Amino acid sequence: MPNSPQDDLSGRRALITGANRGLGQEIARAFVAAGASVMLCARGAAELDAVGRELSAMVRDGQVVRWQVADVTEPTQIAEVVEAAIRDLGGLDVLVNNAGVYGPFGAIEDVDWAQWTKAIEINLLGSVIPTRAVLPHFKARRHGKIIQLSGGGATNPLPRISAYAASKAAIVRFAETVAEECRGLGIDVNAIAPGSLNTRLLDDVLAAGPDRVGADFYARAIRQKDDGGVPLTHGADLVVFLASTASNGITGKLISALWDHWRDWPDHLGELSNSDVYTLRRITGRDRGFAWGDK
Repeated sequence: MPNSPQDDLSGRRALITGANRGLGQEIARAFVAAGASVMLCARGAAELDAVGRELSAMVRDGQVVRWQVADVTEPTQIAEVVEAAIRDLGGLDVLVNNAGVYGPFGAIEDVDWAQWTKAIEINLLGSVIPTRAVLPHFKARRHGKIIQLSGGGATNPLPRISAYAASKAAIVRFAETVAEECRGLGIDVNAIAPGSLNTRLLDDVLAAGPDRVGADFYARAIRQKDDGGVPLTHGADLVVFLASTASNGITGKLISALWDHWRDWPDHLGELSNSDVYTLRRITGRDRGFAWGDK
């Protein structure tokens, strides 16, 4: 049972993409445990059906669990999922854009171009399309939460994993921009970095090997596999918080599940709203104490 307003999603209705495995599955499980009704979507029908049945066994009175196969890069399919969510859940309060892939590994001039552009399509357009689909409903109700999964690719170069890095940086700026478009409308839009997770994406890195992903990145992946990585519950807990009323007014931020004291942020709404902290910004020479290079 939820033990604080930050963990209580009673009465909330959420659409979660990529919900058939890994972090998406953990987020869906946390939402149902917190009292939410959920619509789950993913491309893998068998896995999605198994997750839907698991969560259906967890529901309490008034909760609804639905699931529907859909490709986040197909606007028609996503429109149908959003329509079904509004109909079957009685409305929609939260969108969690979780679906994503690493894409091809290797130097940019060597990777398969079709795979590279497909990764951009899934990670970037696969977040833009669901966002476009839910915003009319959120704006009409003057209420909504959009939570975007990002990661280390947004804030650090990732040599040999360029499609992932480029798309993750792009969706953070997209989230910041939509947050500004929705300012004053009761709609909060944030991106999160869940940490280094031992999911299918890590398995992809290990399968690719050091020649394709780079020796340093591969060595970090081996250590992460051995250490167990960041628990999936860290990211899921942050998503629950951002979906709750406790986070109202926190918007346009990139939040680390592991390093940021986000549970305390509601006490600092004024400072958060009037600062560019926890956002993607250019670092100038003056920011680093250099007396040259900029005014």
